[in-house]
Amino acid sequence: MSFNEPQGPPTPPPAPAYPAQPQPGQHQPGQPYPGPPYAGGPRPGQPAGPYPGMPYAAPWPPADVLRSPRGPALAVCVLLGVAAAVNLFSAAVSGYAYSLMNRVIAGPADVGGDALDRSDVLTGIAGALQVVILLATAVVFIVWFHRVRVNGGIMRPEVFTQTRGWAIGGWFVPIGNLFLPYRTAKEIWTASTRFAPDGSLHGVSAAPVNAWWAVWVLSAVSDRLFSTLYGRAETPEALRDASAVGVVSDLLTVAAAVLAVVFVRKLTAMQTLKAEQGPYAAV
Repeated sequence: MSFNEPQGPPTPPPAPAYPAQPQPGQHQPGQPYPGPPYAGGPRPGQPAGPYPGMPYAAPWPPADVLRSPRGPALAVCVLLGVAAAVNLFSAAVSGYAYSLMNRVIAGPADVGGDALDRSDVLTGIAGALQVVILLATAVVFIVWFHRVRVNGGIMRPEVFTQTRGWAIGGWFVPIGNLFLPYRTAKEIWTASTRFAPDGSLHGVSAAPVNAWWAVWVLSAVSDRLFSTLYGRAETPEALRDASAVGVVSDLLTVAAAVLAVVFVRKLTAMQTLKAEQGPYAAV
């Protein structure tokens, strides 16, 4: 057959043996139209959603609520007290090593091997105790710190310049951990301060925050210096100098722990008072 030859009418296809079945969701003739899925009700067989027109169930977003920081604060204060005692012990050990090295410098034959071994053992015990109590205190302190940050964000969210995650992450940023947690602490302090009856900010000194942070930074820097000097010490003179720095570092850590207790107790009391009696002071 060529393309120029006339062609007859097309032959219709044979009828199917069974009538066509409607596709799922397809409107069937003779049945009422179910309506669009966003008209307010779900499709048949689907659960109702919490919002009009949502064809599926979805949970409500969680709402922030104030949570008391008193429990974590008590645990932090106890651990800080233990940390202060451990660092006092470490300061005594460093003082003993300092005097021992002076004796070695003055007369090596006058110092027996037992005294040197005793100094090494005591130094190792003090270092191990410091690591254990530091880890325990850091974990509980960060739990408390994050809780008061969340509470502060509920009380006065406009005060904060960073998200609440920085109450945790700021401690782990190299170099940044020397100032990022301090900024968060100052903002929490401001958010937890009550207003005067006339609406002005009720005056509460930020000295506990400033004093704690200043001494804590000094203790951290001195501890790093002690670790460096002690690791490099190979002579009695170098060990003596490292031990002297160790005494200073341990005493600064004790002072930082005491000031941290003051800061934790004061901030916890401020948030508790504001949560229980409202944002405005009576006088």
